[in-house]
Amino acid sequence: MSGSASLAARADGPPAPSALALDLTPAGGAAPWWRRTLRQGSFEARIALRNGEQLLLTLVLPVIVLVAAARTTSLDLGTGDRPSLALAGVLAVAVVSTAFTGQAIATGFDRRNGVLRLLATTPLGRSGLLAGKVLAVLLLVLVQVVVLGAVALAVGWHPEALRVLAAVPAVLLGVAAFTSLGLLLAGTVRAEGTLALANFVWVLLLAGGGLVLPSPIARVTDLLPSGALGGALRSALAGGTVAAGPLVVLAVWAAVATAACSRWFRWE
Repeated sequence: MSGSASLAARADGPPAPSALALDLTPAGGAAPWWRRTLRQGSFEARIALRNGEQLLLTLVLPVIVLVAAARTTSLDLGTGDRPSLALAGVLAVAVVSTAFTGQAIATGFDRRNGVLRLLATTPLGRSGLLAGKVLAVLLLVLVQVVVLGAVALAVGWHPEALRVLAAVPAVLLGVAAFTSLGLLLAGTVRAEGTLALANFVWVLLLAGGGLVLPSPIARVTDLLPSGALGGALRSALAGGTVAAGPLVVLAVWAAVATAACSRWFRWE
């Protein structure tokens, strides 16, 4: 009788340990790679948009330069419609600010603080982390294009669909080249050095790198990614043509910087 009661108690009692463990096993696994990358990219873009210093670099300064370049006739922007030339130059500045300077500084301090090393060990992985950074740059550049385009309309820019489409390859190749260069700097130089060098290079390129103004030493600056980006955007937005030469220069810089980044980038 006692044996029957014991068996009944076991049948009505809690499940066996193996069954309990099976019930607590989480269903499924990690999200697909593309979804992890998309979430990381959107997260980094949101963080950048909430950062006052980043906003100053990526939106406030480009807007000021755009208004000044469009309204000031003393600056020689080149041949063509002045608002279109001003927008082309400022878009080039915006790409460099976001893809190179902002990305280099953010990644450099993430590397110093051990964030890169920790994120690389998560399901996101190194490839997902780097792809997320590129995606964040693209999202930020999209915001810049919308804001700067609206400001350009206010100062007299008249957009044409073909000219806008002609500028897309230049923007994409510019993002690729300068993001790779920014990551290369952040992955090989200490954070404090990255901060100083990224800002110094930004000032140099703005002053004489062919971004906003055609350079008097075009034979040199046209071979730089800054001169190639500025020239390609001016040809597209002011001339309505796709400049093959500058695009090739940007593609070469992007390929070389990507190869160097994969070879020398240090995660900690």
